[in-house]
Amino acid sequence: MDKNQIMSLKSSFDEIAQIVEEDNIEYWFARDLMTLLGYSKWENFEIAVKRAMESCQSIGVQVDNHFRGVRKMIQLGKGGQRAIQDYMLTRYACYLIAQNGDPRKEQIAFAQSYFAVQTRRIELIEERIGHIERINTREQLAEAENRLSKNIFERGVDEAGFARIRSRGDEALFGVRTAVMKKRLGVSEKRPLADFLPTLTIAAKGLATEMTNYNVEQKNLQGERPITDEHVQNNSSVRSMLGKRGIRPEELPPAEDIKRVERRVKADDKKNAAETTGLPE
Repeated sequence: MDKNQIMSLKSSFDEIAQIVEEDNIEYWFARDLMTLLGYSKWENFEIAVKRAMESCQSIGVQVDNHFRGVRKMIQLGKGGQRAIQDYMLTRYACYLIAQNGDPRKEQIAFAQSYFAVQTRRIELIEERIGHIERINTREQLAEAENRLSKNIFERGVDEAGFARIRSRGDEALFGVRTAVMKKRLGVSEKRPLADFLPTLTIAAKGLATEMTNYNVEQKNLQGERPITDEHVQNNSSVRSMLGKRGIRPEELPPAEDIKRVERRVKADDKKNAAETTGLPE
């Protein structure tokens, strides 16, 4: 997500904020938030709201301080009116709702960061989005590798063979062996290389692994050699694609240990819950 997209989304979310100036309280109405989060039906969005309320309760936070059901009157044709259900939501409530959305949607990924920070400074929102994108990409890679592990074990390859296949894939992607990349980036032998890679490289590894999974399943490849050849070819193809755009994955600088990033994000979430002002009376 580039800066222009972030600024555009920020402007949209700022516009629907309700502010009680004398008490310095911000809140949002669920029906305003619904559209910005990409929902078209209230029934579906209310499910996300109720899931967020359950999440709030499960971590010991007082639900009534952050979610309040209200009735609003809307105008109908010929001057009539009808009462509809809505919710007043604190910043933390909005964050929990976004957490229950699909992070692959731009507006959901943005909202998770927008409502997680107590300031509207664009650079802090941008930084948070970068952390979330990297964490999500790393999780997707882990899922793809778990699927590959299952696929190859079912096709006669043991754990040592799986390690060799992954290592050969890394060599095809980076041009050097995994151990060399770890040494170059200062990564412990006991830690996964991907935990210290930037988002782009994690995504590249994920794409190659998903391609391998697809072809292993579609072609019903059996044994270590055919699967190794497939994985090497896919990583080589991804490397070639990056090279055409002037990107050499082995030359990209290391990123912060993703475990530290995850801990910081979780700590910020707890801080957000503690610092969010409750709804006005």
